Amino acid sequence: MSSRRSEALAVSLVSGINMAMGRLVDIWDSIGIMEEQRVERMEAVKKHIESLLNDMITEEAALKQRIGSNITNFQTQLENLCLEMSLEPSKLEEGLTVLQKEKHLRLQVEALLKEKTERLKEVRGLQQEDEELCVELCATPYYIPTGSLPSRTQLEELRQHIQTLTQEKDSRVKVFAGLREDIGRMMQEMGHEPETSLEKEAVCNDDDVFLLTQENIKALKLLLCQLELKKKSLTSTRDELKGRAVSLWERLDVPELERAGFQEGLLGPLSEDVALWQREVDRLEVQQKARLGDVICKVRQELVHYWDKCMFGPAQREVFNSHFCDDSFTECLLSIHEAELQRVKACYEKARPLLENVDKWEKNWALFQDFERKASDPNRFSNRGGALLKEAKERVRVQKMLPKLEEELRIGVEDWEKIHGSPILVRGQKVMEYISSQWEEHRLQRGKEKNERMTKKGETTQTFKTPSKRPHGGISVGSTPNKIRKTPNQTMLRSTCPSTSGTPSAFISMSAKPPLSANKGQKSRALDSSHTPLQELNSEKKNLRIGSYSEFTSELSKKTNQDAILNSTAKDIF
Repeated sequence: MSSRRSEALAVSLVSGINMAMGRLVDIWDSIGIMEEQRVERMEAVKKHIESLLNDMITEEAALKQRIGSNITNFQTQLENLCLEMSLEPSKLEEGLTVLQKEKHLRLQVEALLKEKTERLKEVRGLQQEDEELCVELCATPYYIPTGSLPSRTQLEELRQHIQTLTQEKDSRVKVFAGLREDIGRMMQEMGHEPETSLEKEAVCNDDDVFLLTQENIKALKLLLCQLELKKKSLTSTRDELKGRAVSLWERLDVPELERAGFQEGLLGPLSEDVALWQREVDRLEVQQKARLGDVICKVRQELVHYWDKCMFGPAQREVFNSHFCDDSFTECLLSIHEAELQRVKACYEKARPLLENVDKWEKNWALFQDFERKASDPNRFSNRGGALLKEAKERVRVQKMLPKLEEELRIGVEDWEKIHGSPILVRGQKVMEYISSQWEEHRLQRGKEKNERMTKKGETTQTFKTPSKRPHGGISVGSTPNKIRKTPNQTMLRSTCPSTSGTPSAFISMSAKPPLSANKGQKSRALDSSHTPLQELNSEKKNLRIGSYSEFTSELSKKTNQDAILNSTAKDIF
């Protein structure tokens, strides 16, 4: 379509020239211009038209050359920009005209130049922000070579680097604020005035005083740690002075109202409290010197109390006996007593867990012995109010608790000896030896009680075998059980049986053979009577081994069952 239009325009141009030349000829004819002049004029027209066309051709050729040069320049510029901006070079489509190539390349170059300008502007802003953060945090800036244009990847890494620094800054700001707040509060609690430049800057309200560096954070943490140690030292000093003052109040019988009045004034910082407690201790010590006798007596009472808590034996207490019995009350004697009291208190605190476990064992041991005594009491089977069931449950609990406590004590004593290199004494004995001695004493006591029972049983058996001087008389069936007179040579068995009236009646058996219901008790008595007290004691010594709780309880259960049978039989007889 475009080619036809150009051809039509060419034909129209030729036609127009021909018409113009025809009009010129007509004008020349009308004027009367001769042929020679007419030829000259036609040559002039020709030259003018040729010159015009040549100029146009020259201009269009120059345009073509300029477009070709532009294409070359744009291609070169585009390659350089792609290289500088780290981009892949673009490829032109096939079949494009010269003008299309020039336009396509020109638009690409313009777009890359715009992106380059924006990158340079952005990188300048990002680098400035990065440098400021790095100065505050004493960090290393993101490196971009001077004079080079950052790539898109480098720009993204720079943005990420700035984001990381910003987060680190926020984190450090919180840490700095927390440290400075803690330091300020610590100084206020202690009543400590800032002395060093670091302490003054730490409590300063200006946030720009400190750079947010790791070194400054470490310095503030170290300062806080030092202040915490100082506070701990002041607290310890105050507690010691307070303990000393309370001890002196007790020794000097200071009224409670006076004590409360002094403590109400302790509302200031630690340093002021320490100063007030120190003045109070100094005042009380002056009063103490005037009342040495009473004070030393109270120290001795406190010393005895802590001896008991430490479970000291006589030998351990005897060491201090000369000072304890000294009646010449002097400041030197008071100092000796106070030093001994502090030593015993320190011993108690050092061995407190073990001593508390020993105390717990002694309490359970006392319950165990109490249950052993109750086991031999026949009246306990009355079971009034479920007491027997409660006693059985508590007995089981104590029997489980004792070996557990003994094992804990054994492990604790071993650890103590490994750490301190010396044994811990309870009542003058090593802990496990003390426990073993208690078990041995308990075993011997049970043997003694058993011998006494066997002796009484032997006497009772001899009494049964001795003929009675009383006439053998009978007892009526209808008599009341309370009115039955028991004689040693009679084996009486009371049982209730239904009477014709529906009320229980007492049946008294006078024969030598007991009823079948009593065979078990008779066999037990016969079996027990065949052993002498000495044989039974030797047997008990052989079966029981101190230190083995399970064997002890097993043997104890067997003996308890036998005692229960004997007690039941004796109850039926008597």
